[in-house]
Parts: sequence; structure tokens; C-alpha cells
Amino acid sequence: MNHGKVSTEIAKGLIELKKRIDAAKIPASKVDETLNIATWNIREFGKKKRTEAAVHYIAEILGQFDLIGIVELRDDLSDLNRVLQILGPYWKTVYSDMIPDPGGNRERIAYIYDKRTVTFTGLAAEANPPRKKKGSEYLNVINWWRSPYIASFRAGNFDFVVITAHIRWGENEKERLGELKMLADWVEMKSKEKFNEDKDILVMGDFNIPNIESDLFSAVVSKGLMIPEALSKKSFGTNLEKDKRYDQILHLPIYKNKFTNNGGVVDFYAGNIKPLFKDLDKSKFTYQMSDHLPLWIQINTDIEGELLNQIIKG
Repeated sequence: MNHGKVSTEIAKGLIELKKRIDAAKIPASKVDETLNIATWNIREFGKKKRTEAAVHYIAEILGQFDLIGIVELRDDLSDLNRVLQILGPYWKTVYSDMIPDPGGNRERIAYIYDKRTVTFTGLAAEANPPRKKKGSEYLNVINWWRSPYIASFRAGNFDFVVITAHIRWGENEKERLGELKMLADWVEMKSKEKFNEDKDILVMGDFNIPNIESDLFSAVVSKGLMIPEALSKKSFGTNLEKDKRYDQILHLPIYKNKFTNNGGVVDFYAGNIKPLFKDLDKSKFTYQMSDHLPLWIQINTDIEGELLNQIIKG
């Protein structure tokens, strides 16, 4: 991390932010043993230039993890590049194209990763919705407003594919059901592909699900996706008030012991804006930081024992 020579105010803000990050109890990752993964909806990231303080704060939070799926990245990548400069030369990114219509909201999805612990292995693509033949054309049955974005990575001998999505908000909750069901179907189909190579599949992002007891959550887990045990607690949310579980990290289980017992949110808000920004109200604060908290999980990447057991069992 290279914050450089910052102002006194930013330095004080970073000290306070580090205390709030420490409260999340994120364990250090270990090369070839564990990996810290997060998903974060950074509100309209790139639509309007962030302040210098906000860029340093966002970089400090991102730097706690090895791989982060970013939702609501906009077409202008200037602020993303400012953040990457602070993170340093080992940090890389791969991102989707933006969609210019109102449904797409000029949004991208990005993966930011530390190449010292995570290797990008080549797959980066949008998830195409299923199509049916009508006359001589193959047409989408329904559309995602913003296509989920897929990328493949490796940490040690652990190969995995990450799918990050930003599900539409819509006029009401029912309008989200179609996209969530389609996401569940798509992941199931992907897992059964002949040349899938048994890669683990992680699915994360902003699903606009109010809680894990809702019909929306039931829809997205209807085809086998599961929530890691460390995130199954009902006592926290990913909005600033921590009462809505809009964001999720899910998986299709292949290895039993893939997840550690560590996971949760980073509460950079903590109900008090002043130590970070002296002159912002809550609404303006969300456009500098976000109205979502980062959701994170720690993964066991040392799966050699399980691989050998699979060979023995045939």
C-alpha cells in the first residue's frame, strides 16, 4: 500500500478507518493456504470524481483482500486507476464493458486482485442468457439488465471461477425473481459442462435480496448454490444500517473444507462520518464511499489432501 504524503486530515481518517477495519477481524491470508475474497458495491464508482480522501479510504479497504468483485463500476475508469496506483504494482484488474442504456446504467463489473496471491488464468466473459430458436433466429428468453461477469483464477492448486452479478432493482421485489432464477439455472448449467475441469464456482455481487429468508434468496439457491456457514448468520446486513443482506457470496460445493470460519462485513461507516469526512452528511458520504459494506469470506486453498482422497476413492 502506498498512501504517500497525504494531508493531516487524510492521515487521521486513515487511522480511524484502520480501527474500523480491525473490528472486522479479517485474518491475514497465507500464500497457497488461504485466500480472502470480497464483493463490494462501490456506489456509482467513476460517475463523479471521488475526493482524494475517498480514493485513499477505498484503496485501504480493498487492500485487506486478495480478490475483490466490484459492482457499480462506471464507464469512466479514472478513479479505479487512482485506487490501483495506491494499492501498488502487484495489483491488477480485469473488467467488463459498460452498457449505455438506462437498464445497464453505464455500469461495469471488475475484479481487482493481488497477483502475488492470485493468478488470473484467462477466462473473462459475460454470462450469455439462454436462447431459443424462433424462426431462423436464436433469441434470448429473458435478459439480465446487466450481464453477470465471469473470470477464472488460481491460488496455489485451487482453481476457481467467480461469477459476479448486479441484479436489477425494478419496481418491486417480484421483478428480481426472473433474473435470480435465471442466474441459478445458468450456474447449474455451467457446472455440468463437459470441459468444466471441476473448477469451483463462486457466485457473488449485489443481488438486491433483503434477507436470506426471502423468496428471492430461495430463488437463487434453488439449483444447489449454498451460502458459506460463516455468512449464514442472520445478525448482519450489507447496507450501512446492517439490516438488509443485499450482497451475497455463494458457492457450488465441491470440496467440503473450502471455507474457514471467517467472514462478514467491513463496517467503514460505524454510524459516524465525521472522523473520515468532516463536512458530509450521510447521503453525500455514500457517494464518496458507498451505501454498501464489503462482504468477505476466507477460503482454504490448500486442498491437496482432498485431491488425493478423491484419487483414492476413484
